[in-house]
Parts: sequence; C-alpha cells; structure tokens
Amino acid sequence: MISFVYFDLGGVVIQDFSGTNKWEELKKELGVTKKNYEDFEKLWSQYHDEINIDRDVDSLIPIFNKELGLKIPNNYSLLTDGFVNRFEKNKSIRPVIKEIQRVCKVGLLTNMYPGMFSAINKRGILPDINWEVIVDSTVVGYQKPDSEIYEIAERKANIKGSEILFIENTSKNIKAAESLGWQTFLYDSSNPNESSRNLMEFFLNNSTK
Repeated sequence: MISFVYFDLGGVVIQDFSGTNKWEELKKELGVTKKNYEDFEKLWSQYHDEINIDRDVDSLIPIFNKELGLKIPNNYSLLTDGFVNRFEKNKSIRPVIKEIQRVCKVGLLTNMYPGMFSAINKRGILPDINWEVIVDSTVVGYQKPDSEIYEIAERKANIKGSEILFIENTSKNIKAAESLGWQTFLYDSSNPNESSRNLMEFFLNNSTK
C-alpha cells in the first residue's frame, strides 16, 4: 500500500543537469580548461556537502578565481546564471503527479543549494502542485543520503515508512530510503518521457498492494 509519495525535485519534478551535458557546458562557461579541469573537480567536491546545507554556492566564485586563475565576473551568479537558468520543466511528469495526488498525499524530498528552491519557484518551472510536505536539505540541515533526512521526512509525512514511495534519480539515495523500509522508484532523468510512463504504471500496479 502507498499512502504518501515523495518526489525528488532536480532530475525528477524538473529537469536539471541530470542525464545531460549541462555540467560540462557550465564548466566551459566558467573558463575551466583541460589544464585546470581536475583541480576544479577537486575543489567542487571539497565544498559539495557544504553547499547542500548552508554555504552560498556563489561564495565559491572568488575561490575558483584565486585557486584556478579563472576570471568569473563579479556580477555572475552560479546559483542563477550557472544552474537555475539552465533548469527546465519536466512536462511529462506533471500529469503523473496530478494522478497520484488524486489518491495520495505528495511531497518533495530534495537536496538544494541555499536560495535554489526560491529561485526555481521564481522561474515558474515547478508544476502547480499543493505539496503536503517539503523537505529541503538547506532547511533541515541534512542531505540525502544521510539517514536523518529520511527520518525527518517520515515524521513530517506522519506515515510509516513501508507506506511511503520515493521517486528519485540517484541510486545511493534510493538505497538509503530502502534501508528504512520505504518503497522506491528509480527515475531515469536521461529519458523523462519513458520514465514518467513507467512511473505511472508502477504506481497503478502497487498503490493498493
């Protein structure tokens, strides 16, 4: 039985960089070359956990400029110019969410950068959905796949884990949810149309079991 459905935001509800070459496009835009490519990736990895919790991603710009010799202008925003402006609607999943919402409560369980959810909302690319619960890593202070964020999400849904379905596009985050007894669906961000159809079929086949 499924009583509550959590959706990941980036790569599921909206199309972010997942399953695309947009990350490479962004690095090229920033001036990353073959010479400093590995150093950029190391620096990004070093700060990745922080920017999913409480560090402004734009605070990395002067670090990149200093450590890598990049020349990112002062008026450039990684948050909006780099990321959010490259995000797109996932039109294929909207009718699926609407159909699921007819019989279940729905929520968002998402890793964000500070200010990103607001910026996405401002762009108008979110579906018109009344989310019962929104669990944002920058608000709760934990990120997927930390067990704490799933425990928080379970409490907020007020549903036992075995009745929660989690729609996510990253295997390690799926496994973390499954370890708590949640039901899961691995969404293929590289083929959203087919994956949305498969999700609808999966939900219809499992929602009353």
